[in-house]
Amino acid sequence: MRKGVEESQESGPLAGLKVLELARILAGPWAGQTLADMGADVIKIESPSGDDTRQWGPPFVKAVDGGDMSSAYFHACNRGKRSVVADFSTEEGRALVRRLAADADVLIENFKVGGLARYGLDYASLRALNPRLVYASITGFGQDGPYAARAGYDFMIQALGGGMSVTGTAEGEPLRTGYAVADLFSGLYATIAVLAALRQRDATGKGAYIDCALLDTQVAVLGNQALNYLVSGTAPGRIGNTHPNIVPYQAFPTMDGHIIIAVGNDAQFQRLCTVLDAGDLAANPGYATNASRVAHREALVSRLVDLTAGWTRDALLAALEAATVPAGPINDIGEVFADPQVRHRAMALSLPQEAAAAGHVPGVRTPIMIDGKAMALGDAPPMLGESNDDADWL
Repeated sequence: MRKGVEESQESGPLAGLKVLELARILAGPWAGQTLADMGADVIKIESPSGDDTRQWGPPFVKAVDGGDMSSAYFHACNRGKRSVVADFSTEEGRALVRRLAADADVLIENFKVGGLARYGLDYASLRALNPRLVYASITGFGQDGPYAARAGYDFMIQALGGGMSVTGTAEGEPLRTGYAVADLFSGLYATIAVLAALRQRDATGKGAYIDCALLDTQVAVLGNQALNYLVSGTAPGRIGNTHPNIVPYQAFPTMDGHIIIAVGNDAQFQRLCTVLDAGDLAANPGYATNASRVAHREALVSRLVDLTAGWTRDALLAALEAATVPAGPINDIGEVFADPQVRHRAMALSLPQEAAAAGHVPGVRTPIMIDGKAMALGDAPPMLGESNDDADWL
């Protein structure tokens, strides 16, 4: 076992927790990586060809021998794990998984409904070996219902679950988010469920079965937009960068680019008017409350656009910050990692890896701080099957 993995298991809040990850792509591995970052010993079980995302590039992490060490996508969600190859089509492979599951605390899988039953690796089979096992299944649509047998992918789930109907401009086509929101949130909800089931096990001594569906997750994270519909009976539509319930809360132009202004209360609106030298807007009773500003959105925003367009970006941002009006730039990802606050919080990781051409692999830490300590305890993602020869524990 690599040193970084040993240290994480000894010092994290989940130290001593053994997790089997029979998952690939993103949602399941995201849950596994989150647990690994908090100190769990996560054993990633891969087929002989490996997790599909190892090939989802370019870009690929360059290896010291001139080859590659899997795609950036794979490295995004597999930090701090061991990799063990097991071929489920063979009795040897199935026996290996059963042996590891016999004393595991958690198993995470994202096979199609019933997909592991034919190998004898489903919850009922493994519970008979280990009644304390917390078994988390992540699927597109859940274990029951008319869609249960279907495969589910983030893009289609964002569409089916309503996310795309409220993303984009009214005159454009519906858009997905620029990252896999259904997968990532499903991974986090699965992590929360695992931790809750472990807490329950402390009281009962029994494991649990977790049924986590991407569609359920997408519907849940509609959040206030879902309630806007359930309360009003009117389905929200696409309104670009504006907010359905708050005004002004959107992108505004300046002389050299756009910024975000996010006014969350009436006092902030008054301060915004002061910065923009718009005393008439501050005094207008039609703009005195958020509800009235929403009702008069078009006229108010049109005037604000004219006012912000006369400023340079940096000058307006500085003036708004001085007046404690929430505002910020629209950064690209390069600018994000150059941002002084992001750098101060050490969000970018450099994980030692001798096999990498650079001597390390980059990563992004899990955004959890406990007692002032960042949960970034893992090691670089594993090479395929690199732990198969660790006979001392396998």
